[in-house]
Amino acid sequence: MLAVSNGITDMRIESMKSPLFAAVLACASAFAMPFPAASAAPEPAPADAALSRAIECYVGAYRLPGASIDVGPSDGGLRWRHVDGRSGKLVASGDGGWKSLEGWTDRDDGHRIALSGCGRDAVLSFDGAAAPRIALEIRETAFAGDGGTRLAGRLLMPEGDAKVPLVVLVHGAEQDSARAWDFMQRQLPAEGVAAFVYDKRGTGDSAGTYTQDYSVLANDAVAAMQEAKRMAGARAVRVGFRGGSQGGWVAPLAATRTHVDFVVVGYGLAVNALQEDREATILQMRLKGYAPDIIDSALEIVDAAGVLAGSDFQQGFEAFDAVRTKYRDQPWYKDVYGNFTHLLLPYYGDELRQKVRPYRFGTPWHYDPMPVLRELRTPQLWELGDADIDAPMGETFHRLRALAREGAPITIAVFPGGEHGMTTFEAGADGTRTSLRYAGGYTRMTVDFAKGKLGAAYGNARMYAPGQ
Repeated sequence: MLAVSNGITDMRIESMKSPLFAAVLACASAFAMPFPAASAAPEPAPADAALSRAIECYVGAYRLPGASIDVGPSDGGLRWRHVDGRSGKLVASGDGGWKSLEGWTDRDDGHRIALSGCGRDAVLSFDGAAAPRIALEIRETAFAGDGGTRLAGRLLMPEGDAKVPLVVLVHGAEQDSARAWDFMQRQLPAEGVAAFVYDKRGTGDSAGTYTQDYSVLANDAVAAMQEAKRMAGARAVRVGFRGGSQGGWVAPLAATRTHVDFVVVGYGLAVNALQEDREATILQMRLKGYAPDIIDSALEIVDAAGVLAGSDFQQGFEAFDAVRTKYRDQPWYKDVYGNFTHLLLPYYGDELRQKVRPYRFGTPWHYDPMPVLRELRTPQLWELGDADIDAPMGETFHRLRALAREGAPITIAVFPGGEHGMTTFEAGADGTRTSLRYAGGYTRMTVDFAKGKLGAAYGNARMYAPGQ
């Protein structure tokens, strides 16, 4: 939920600082309709020329019989994502073709995938089935966010003049370009839902300074919604926000500041960021088999880290040093992780004061989302993974159920085995998780909720309707 990955499951390892960044953006807007364009990205490095060319040619949505499949950039290759949740990484096979690896592993997944043509003429062959590229209407824009900050955005719509729902994608804590890496911008319109994606302030081609101030980010999201509706015009019949991870705090807040028809939250929280760190620590140490008394001792460290963070890293250094000194020789100390506490543990004294400076993002550590969720009368869909080790769902689920029983228009979907990012995974002997695919039904549920018509079942998700 913070800007630094916990290293356990990280689906967005591709960085906007990569020399491939230019190729990704070029591909995404290569067939854009005339509109004010964002500033140019740096040229790709020669060593990446072949992959850059592949990205320019092949990144896009493709139509399989009865389904869609997305091809997006990945670290050192491409990644395909089937609407049913299956996913694999494509790496050059050495014979001019592509080899597909299962999920985020290094194992061959057995799928036969070929790519041919380029741009609008690109064709994906998936296990012998030809999938032509889906033509989408793509327009670039720049608009003013909170305080007049220039933000770079993009609207992607199904071709034609049919009326469609419109989703504004609100990103999480990542510091890379959503326009480059957010694959939902193509998945949604491939399934009949328009998408508006934008680089949050201080990332990609947007101006301003990166921040985690939810109020500022909510105002940016409101501005993005206004721009998206302006561009979509009469074709947009239902509009809503979709926020993932930290966006689960931002999207509902934005929905209280402008009219929308729905809000979707993916693996977000109904507790504050300090509680997230505590819940993550408790879950992680339980999974390692530690007894309650040891977990209580670990929470002394986490709470001291929380005082430090909650003061915007201005106070609590001595107390944090003291509690770590008290426990650092214990055999369990090495397993204290949490959501952000692990970032602070290696450093003491003046070195710690220096190291925390990059993490002063204006995060509202004590922000309580419950008053917003109680006030919000907009229909909401919360998609939670019951194995989320980064943002554990326990207390969030109980709070949402209580609100739904009190009459809040909240639908909850719990995906068994779902990790942060809504992937399922395999665990190594040391507990390290490697993602295999996205939870079955997750993408389809998002699409259907945007269209205003949830079905009865989505994979093995447990569904809780409003009032239950």
